[in-house]
Formats: sequence, C-alpha cells, structure tokens
Amino acid sequence: MKTNHIAILGATGVVGKTMLRVLEERNFPLTKLTLLASERSVGTIMKYKGQDLMIELACPEAFTGVDIVLGAVSNEMAVYFAPYIKAANALFIDNSSAFRMDPKVPLVVPEINPDDAFLHKGIISNPNCSTIITCMAIYNLARISPITHMFTATYQAVSGAGQAGLDELLNQTDDFSHDHALHASIFSEPILHNIIPQIADLLANGYTSEEMKMQDESRKILHLPNLKVSCTCVRVPVLRSHSIAISLQTYEPITVSEAEEKLSHTIGIIYSNHDLPTPYKTSNQDLVLVGRLRPDLVFQNGLSLFACGDQLRKGAATNAIQIAELFI
Repeated sequence: MKTNHIAILGATGVVGKTMLRVLEERNFPLTKLTLLASERSVGTIMKYKGQDLMIELACPEAFTGVDIVLGAVSNEMAVYFAPYIKAANALFIDNSSAFRMDPKVPLVVPEINPDDAFLHKGIISNPNCSTIITCMAIYNLARISPITHMFTATYQAVSGAGQAGLDELLNQTDDFSHDHALHASIFSEPILHNIIPQIADLLANGYTSEEMKMQDESRKILHLPNLKVSCTCVRVPVLRSHSIAISLQTYEPITVSEAEEKLSHTIGIIYSNHDLPTPYKTSNQDLVLVGRLRPDLVFQNGLSLFACGDQLRKGAATNAIQIAELFI
C-alpha cells in the first residue's frame, strides 16, 4: 500500500479502544488515523501517541480515502457499512461474526493461515475470541496429525460482553461489599460468585450459537472440514481473558513428549507444564498460555490441555491488527 490511512469503526467501544492502544504499542505504520462511532460519541476526544483525535460520525461517506477499516461494531452495523467500505476500495477487517462463515470471506489467525487473507474480496473476518485462543493452542499439533474430534469447555470473562459486562461485575462486587441485593441486567442472573453455563441463544440442536462457532470456525481456520467439536460455553466472574479446557483426538497418535516439543516452538504461545495458565497471567498482553498437557483418558489418540488468552487483545483487537500488518 502507498498509504496507510486506518479507520477504527466503533472506536469508543471496549474493543475499539483496545485497537487504538494496540496500534500505538505496535507502532503501526499509518499516515492517518480516523476514529468513527455513533452520533452520540461525535466530538469525543481520544488520545493516540499523545495527540488528540476527535471522534467522527460513522456514516457511508466516512470511508473515502481510507485504506483499512478495523471493525469493532455489531453484526447489524457491519453488514450495513460493508458495502460502503468496499465501494471506497478499503479493506474491511471485521471483528463481528456477520461474515465469518461466508465462503468468499477469509477467516484468519495470522500465525495459522495467513495466506488465506490474500484471497479476500474486500472483507476479512476476525474469528470468535475463544476460537482464536483454542486454535492458537492446537494448530501446531494439527500439523503433526489432523485433529478429528474435540471436546472443549470455555470459561469466558465478563468483558466478552463488552464494557457493560465489565461494569456489571464491578457494580455487583460493590453492592455485595455493602450487603446490597445483586441485580443483573447484562447477564441472565448475577455473575458475582456465580457461573452461567450458557452464552448466547440456544439453537435447535441444544447448543448455543457461541458453542457452534468453535466447530464451524475451527474447521475453516485449520482447514479441517470434517472436524467434530462438542463445546460448552460458560460465563465466569473474571474481568478479562478467556480460558478453555480442550480434549482432542488426532488421526495418528501424538505422544506427550512430541506435543511438548511442538508446543514449545509454537509462535504466539507460551507452553509450560509447570506454570499454570490463568486469566490473570494473560490479561493485557497478546500471548496465549498453554499447559496441563496430558494423555486423554477417553480418546484413543487423545491429548488434553488448558489454554488462556486475553480475548480483548489476541482474541479481538490484536488479531485484527496482525491481519492488517500482513498488507503493509
């Protein structure tokens, strides 16, 4: 690209704010940065490298001259703005789930399938946060032998529901400390001192849309179209960073020592079977921590492991910016 005019669509949300922070941290080579949001945020000032940037209105005309749009808006807004972004000849890197399963739209984790990004027709999708973290933990194992089956349980932080989810846990913590009743509005019931074993709406098969993303998106990212996944998604009272328990079966057996060797040399993760991966350790950084590796006691060619990653960064903002970096 001759220029790098970047726009963040949805700059005032928690993912948009994280995108702004990551662009600065990675010293992304841009010539202009435009911050776009809804009418109620227009005129708000945000900081980038010590400079004041004013929020501008997200509207069809806002993408003229932009090279890359980093999307951090809802499915509905992503679908609405996508034609205008494409008409402006900008590349839309979208964090919503609106286009992920479109066969014409690449679904990319740069450490795993970077070549797919260059097959785009104006849109590249950022995968689901838990799917990114899971695939980061297992992609090099799949290169030893294809993964055929996988059982996963995700333990997802409240920030997966955006700033409102963070606020609800913090407010309930304050209410509990003052012996006040706990009120839930973002989640189906109080999340403090609790877990909620359902994220998103139930589908006809009894799984939720969030749970089916683990199978459908992993197939596309890992190029394993026959991969079968059973997933349970659980909301937990953690501020940020998702955790995933993974049991997988491979076509050919992989020993623990073979897996340790591969995981120890996997870009983007830190593997340790002594230092436990936890949400606290992974928060506010981009590496996925992997541990608890052991033979699975159910699958014949099976391994079990545990992974944690910051879903606002590697699970969303950083992954999107890494995709953008492929084009500069």
